[in-house]
Amino acid sequence: MTNRRSQGITAALTSAAFLGMAPVFGKQAILLGAAPLAVVAIRTALAALLLLLLIALFKRQYLFIYPAGLLGCLLAGWLNGIGSLFYYSALGRLDAGLGQLLYSLYPLMVALWLFLDHQVPSRLTLLRLALALPALYLLLATGHTAIDMIGVAQMLIAAALYALHLPINQRVLYDMPAPTVTAYTLLAMSAVVVPTFLFSAEPITIYPQAVWWPLLGLTLVTFFSRLTLFLGVKHIGGMQTAILGLGEILITVGMAGLWLGERLSFGQWIGALLLATILALTGIDKPPPRKSAPGGWLSWLSPPGLAGPLSRPDQE
Repeated sequence: MTNRRSQGITAALTSAAFLGMAPVFGKQAILLGAAPLAVVAIRTALAALLLLLLIALFKRQYLFIYPAGLLGCLLAGWLNGIGSLFYYSALGRLDAGLGQLLYSLYPLMVALWLFLDHQVPSRLTLLRLALALPALYLLLATGHTAIDMIGVAQMLIAAALYALHLPINQRVLYDMPAPTVTAYTLLAMSAVVVPTFLFSAEPITIYPQAVWWPLLGLTLVTFFSRLTLFLGVKHIGGMQTAILGLGEILITVGMAGLWLGERLSFGQWIGALLLATILALTGIDKPPPRKSAPGGWLSWLSPPGLAGPLSRPDQE
């Protein structure tokens, strides 16, 4: 259990590092002339194709999934795909750092979704969530630029949908390996974002090489962040992974300052340090139960007739 928990924490922190780079690459591509819908369509489709290629070449058994699990991945991917459209539309209106700070409200929303699924967070988890509120207030209340409220609303919708897809995938991950869940979730996301871009009013054009570098960077961080994200959810649960995901704020703010020239005030740095404290408390928080909770609004995602994890030929 300790080894699994350590792996889960490492995976969640790694995912946060990659996710923290995503808004910077995305914002850079938008500033260089890429349309927001094109950014989300290209990065999702390329990440899905890359993962499918690797699975087809080296681990074809990872394509196996039970029907309810497949439906869960599709549902999670559709929700996250719609959320991605809102996210990158908001990123076209907001600074990368500010946008990521707003997006970081998603652990609060994850707590609500998990509570509805009969998964009550620990007291320390609730304390860490409570500490996140003043941290986010400090980060947002001391900004120097006017805030685009349409962009704020779009980013909050994106956060809510991202939060919802985590407990859905967590149910499937009780029984399936992370690469399987990642592959089908990314495919479902692609099925939403690619047609949306193709049928949108945004023109389809050939971007210059300068635009493709951040787009390729965004594709790679999407690929690695999704794999490590679901590995973290599998071992430590959606709630702990979401809280550790707050670390992506520090990555985004740092890279946005270096690459995009964005700056934080003194009060915002205090908020960032408070978030670092929240992350440090992970080491003494209680791990979630390994088995799925009985009942709950997501209980239909478990394989029928199986009380424990699904047996697979490739599992040891």
